[in-house]
This record gives sequence, C-alpha cells and structure tokens, in this order.
Amino acid sequence: MNKKGFTLIEVMVAVMIITVVIAALIKTNSETSFLFGKLKDDQKMQKYLTLVLHSDYGLENKRFSLDRTVDRFDIDDDLRRKLKKIYVEVKYQKTRTIDFSEDKNSSSGTTLEVGKTVLSFPKGNYSYVRITNR
Repeated sequence: MNKKGFTLIEVMVAVMIITVVIAALIKTNSETSFLFGKLKDDQKMQKYLTLVLHSDYGLENKRFSLDRTVDRFDIDDDLRRKLKKIYVEVKYQKTRTIDFSEDKNSSSGTTLEVGKTVLSFPKGNYSYVRITNR
C-alpha cells in the first residue's frame, strides 16, 4: 500500500505532544519569573539590611526609618526620601554572656555578649546573631 500522507490519528498525537510541551514551557517560565522577582526583592532587602548592621543599631528594641542610618553621609536627596519611607523594627534579645575574666588561662578581662537581633522590614523579617564586646 502506497502511503503519501499522515493519518488523522498521527496528526492528533503530534498536536497533543506539542500541547504538552508548550504547557510545560509556560509553567516553567512563570515559575522562573516568580523566582527572579523574589530574588530581586531579597537583594533589595539585603542592601537595606546592611545599613542596620552597624553597631549603633540592633542592640536595643526600637523602630526607626532607614534615613537615620545614613545621616553621616552625603547622599542624593531622592535616595534619602526613599529611605525615609522605609521603617525597620529592631528587636534585640540577649541570649548569653561569656566572661573570660573567670578563665585562669586568659589574661584578658574580656566579656562577650551574644544576642539575637530580629529586623522587621515591610517585606519580611531577618535575624542574625550578634557578638559584642562588653
């Protein structure tokens, strides 16, 4: 038998395979877009977080706008206005004190305080352990 074309079944199977592949590509694209958007927001929050990591902040419980963290610097007014709109709430909890003056092998009278700082930003919370010399 001489066959010069495709049967209807073969065409339908090919269309179904192409449909499944296109649906998988669309789903992957939407998930990737979501992840890139989340990554972009996280990078922005990490930049804001670095402003609060200075030892002047994070050791007491208070709420303030981020423009306070750049008072010592000469920055663009637009950036200062943007930072003024972003508030951070700092919660500090002392977890442990390590006193080296009690150590007989140590000649330093150093006392370290270990604490946990939680920073609450509008788009999420970040926490870190802070070790300070007291």
